[in-house]
Amino acid sequence: MDHERRLVSIDEFLAVEEGHDTHHGLPRTVMGWLTTTDHKALGIAYIVTSMIFLLVGGALAAVIRVELAQPGIQLVDQATYNSVFTIHGSVMVYLFAVPFGFGLANYLVPLQIGAPDLAFPRLNAFSYWLYAIGGAVMLLGFVADGGAASFGWFAYPPLSGAQASPEVGADMWIVSIILTGTSGTLTAVNVIATVTMMRTPGMTLFRMPILTWNLFITSFMVLLAFPVLSGALLMLEADRQFGTHFYDPVSGGSPILWQHLFWFFGHPEVYIVALPFFGVVTEVLPVFSRRPVFGYKGLVLATLAIGALSTSVWAHHMFVTGEVVLPFFAATSALIAVPTGVKVFNWIGTMWNGSLSFEAPMKFALGFLVTFVIGGVTGVMLASPTLDFHLSDSYFVVAHFHYVMGGTVIFAMFAGIYFWWPKVTGRLLSERLGSLHFWSLLIGFNVTFFVQHVLGRDGMPRRVADYRPIERFEVLNLISSIGSAILFASTIPFLIAVVASFRRPPSVGADPWHANSLEWATSSPPAEHNFSWLPPIRSERPVFDLRWINYSEIGAAETVDAWMARQEHDERWLPLHQFSKDPEVEEEKHDGDEPALPDEATAEGQADSDGDRAEPGHDADRDPPLQGGDGR
Repeated sequence: MDHERRLVSIDEFLAVEEGHDTHHGLPRTVMGWLTTTDHKALGIAYIVTSMIFLLVGGALAAVIRVELAQPGIQLVDQATYNSVFTIHGSVMVYLFAVPFGFGLANYLVPLQIGAPDLAFPRLNAFSYWLYAIGGAVMLLGFVADGGAASFGWFAYPPLSGAQASPEVGADMWIVSIILTGTSGTLTAVNVIATVTMMRTPGMTLFRMPILTWNLFITSFMVLLAFPVLSGALLMLEADRQFGTHFYDPVSGGSPILWQHLFWFFGHPEVYIVALPFFGVVTEVLPVFSRRPVFGYKGLVLATLAIGALSTSVWAHHMFVTGEVVLPFFAATSALIAVPTGVKVFNWIGTMWNGSLSFEAPMKFALGFLVTFVIGGVTGVMLASPTLDFHLSDSYFVVAHFHYVMGGTVIFAMFAGIYFWWPKVTGRLLSERLGSLHFWSLLIGFNVTFFVQHVLGRDGMPRRVADYRPIERFEVLNLISSIGSAILFASTIPFLIAVVASFRRPPSVGADPWHANSLEWATSSPPAEHNFSWLPPIRSERPVFDLRWINYSEIGAAETVDAWMARQEHDERWLPLHQFSKDPEVEEEKHDGDEPALPDEATAEGQADSDGDRAEPGHDADRDPPLQGGDGR
């Protein structure tokens, strides 16, 4: 029998009209945005707000680099410089990197698991406003009496005590971090409840996208780490305002106690920042490699291992105090590199022998990979006490920290923005401008921070507004400052691309990238409650399985059976009627007249040999054989 086999278009099921713009449930007024509880609107609010804070943090970084371009005091005095680097670090860690991850969780988790919203929509809105108000309180410290906090984003006592930092801005900083920490804790509860209770039928835990897995595990880490920081901050504020002595050594307190509490939060915080962006890259690489994720379950287990080990390495930040057990924390610090290395291996394995294409999301994902590996290698070096004694509090640590928590976040963030922009807006961002953005960011970042490894090795301390006119220091600081100018300018092509995108009508359809996960099975932008219909879910790639339904040898097993069971229940079966009228066509062997498989299918066919084919399984409780028209 001569049956034409073809890829199935998601838009055929959704009946999306090209250029159709209905705002899809997003608020249309200022009051609507102020009162919304929709997870997509709040996700956009988190992301936009965090990127505004990124620009603020970047402007403060520019002040730092201008001041350090030459020896001497050029732009700000020492006291102002201390406030600038304190708020720069605080904004980047507390107000940008972590909240951007919360924005991803808000927008994408319900879409990726087939839920209409997060479990607690009003709590979600409350969380966002705590974050926004907390961020504003921190920045308002600049106009308070005495200026903003000036003791570093880690707030070590006695520098953060009442005598060394009597300014109101220091109290505002403490209140700000408590507010944003509470916001993060509430968001974590919401994500855990949503993933646990609101997955659509068929969406078992080991069919969830890796991004959702990472956000799920990150939420447990937030519940462990953020309350510890909040408690430590309340004790610090009590010392400042109520005469307690938790961290006052003169009265029996201990500044080292603060370091233990802060870094018990601080090292899980590194992975609280990183894991969502690991998830972003794991979503992007398979799509532009036209292959499944290599070692899906291995990636999940590696993430679980990172979450567990991150609580056992905090004291490697305290080697030079002489108050910690060096062999234990050196061993655990080196050990956490193992599951992280597994992730890198799996990302490379995903691309290996794939049909790679280098659109903007893929370029930024590769930029992430290079930057993260450099940061990881220097992290292993700092895990050695003998090296750490020399490099501690030097610019080597600044370089390492920015590679791990700066470059990796920025590159993965832009990979995610370029990847999901058509889903959020219905439009694509310019590839030409995206390429210019990527290369200028890659060059600017590495010129800025790579030379700082050499500066630190040669003994330049961090957190100083001036340095001795040593020729090597002068040259390397000037190079770093020039790189920061390129880095700052790299945002210009991106902003132009965003404006140009909004000048065009939405026209890309539901699935412009031919992606894998469930968010691509709804319209772009998504409807108010996300889905009016869902495909049956028999693997971690339900949209891929639907698109290749006419090639039963490629998609997950049981997908065809699920479609056959649904044919009388869903009018969106129409594009598959030719297939369903003669289901045995899938068994026929075509000699010579079989259409050639596209590159994607060729690469996918190698999945079995990689040990990476998803086990379809069948859960009778969550996966009924017959589903209604809404797919749930």
